[in-house]
Amino acid sequence: MKAFYKNNNGLIAIPEWTPNCWINIETPTPEDKTYLLEELQIPEAFYNDIEDVDERPRIETEDGWTLIVLRAPIKSNDIKLPFQTIPIGIVFKDDICVSISFYKTEMLTDFVQYTKRKNINIKDNFDFVLKLLLSSSVWYLKYLKQVNQKIKLAEDNLEKSIKNEELQALLQIEKCLVFFITSLKGNDVLFHRIRNLKAHRESFDSDLLEDVEIELSQAQDTANIYSNILTGMMDAYASVISNNMNNIMKQMTSISIILMIPTLIASLYGMNVPNGLEENKFGIWILLFISILLSVFGVMLFKRRRWF
Repeated sequence: MKAFYKNNNGLIAIPEWTPNCWINIETPTPEDKTYLLEELQIPEAFYNDIEDVDERPRIETEDGWTLIVLRAPIKSNDIKLPFQTIPIGIVFKDDICVSISFYKTEMLTDFVQYTKRKNINIKDNFDFVLKLLLSSSVWYLKYLKQVNQKIKLAEDNLEKSIKNEELQALLQIEKCLVFFITSLKGNDVLFHRIRNLKAHRESFDSDLLEDVEIELSQAQDTANIYSNILTGMMDAYASVISNNMNNIMKQMTSISIILMIPTLIASLYGMNVPNGLEENKFGIWILLFISILLSVFGVMLFKRRRWF
């Protein structure tokens, strides 16, 4: 889908391209690809790089074109991976600026609405990229709050019963956090590379740079905190499961020993050899009494040692 936006105290949608407007293309169709490669003549290598879902944040130039790739979070329809990150490519040259995303994102739609509400003007292409970096960091924090809620829900379920489903839910959340942390680190490296560009260093808005740095740092710290909490929780529940297994094995061993006592006595006196009770009419009752007495003694001993 292709959309055009003009910078006028916020991004205003326009019907067709005009110089220095922003062209936003999400989930590009074959017609959009033809438009990008043949009409705008952006390098095909740039288009292919953005299409790669694992593309890392970076900045590159070719034939006067500049490609900046950043990673943004999205909410996934995949139950096994509720959140993931995707590459968004910003390609610009002279009066052409295009953003390309092969996935539908809430971030870009919200970014347009935010510029309208705040009457934000975009000075140039690098200012646009920095504002997108700021917006992506804010969305990371939004999704991290939802991740934290999922962690609390899984923790509540695990307190009631430790099942494979709850443990798998924690593993899925842990996978999301790994994607978030890796992408945020890449965005942070990209931000520092942009900030240190000698040709544009003087034109950057210092307040915007500070905001981007703060939000990126906060998003990284939050993701790391949640990841550490989740790792500690997984280790704790692994210890609980191991301890429960040890208790079960201890109880089963105790029961086996208790049942072995009458079996051993019956085996000894059941041998076809003289034992002093073969002629006693109360022999069976004596053996039962001894078996019960020793079994009760064993039960009391194990209870005292808290094996039951």
